[in-house]
Amino acid sequence: MKFYQRLAYYLVGLVMGAFVVALVLSGKDTRCNYFPNARVLNDLRNKPFNYSIEASRKLSEDWIDTIDIKNTLTYGDVDFDKSNVVYQKGKLYIIEGKTTKNDTITLRVINYPSKAVLEDIIRKK
Repeated sequence: MKFYQRLAYYLVGLVMGAFVVALVLSGKDTRCNYFPNARVLNDLRNKPFNYSIEASRKLSEDWIDTIDIKNTLTYGDVDFDKSNVVYQKGKLYIIEGKTTKNDTITLRVINYPSKAVLEDIIRKK
C-alpha cells in the first residue's frame, strides 16, 4: 500500500472518530476540571451558596456586589497554603480575586458537604 493510500485511510478514520466523539459528548454537561483550583471553585459554585451576617453587611456597602463574588468564584485563585483547613465542621477556603472596579478582594468560604457559606470579604487596596 502506498503512502497516500495509508494517509487517506488514516484521515478517514480520524474524521469518523472525531465525529463519534463529538456526537457522544455534545449532549452532556461535561467539564474537564483536572486542576485543584478549578475543582474547588466548581464544587463551591455547584452547591447552595449562603452568606454570613458579616458578608451580607459588606455586600450592602457600595464597593462590592454579588457579581464580584460570582466572578471570583469563577476566575479566582485558591490559596491552598491557607486553605483546606477543617473549620466549623467544614473546610475553609481562601479565594483571591478582583472586583469590577479592579480592587483586589479575598473571600473566606466554608465548604460544607451540602452547602457553601461566604464567611467574610476582605478588601485589599
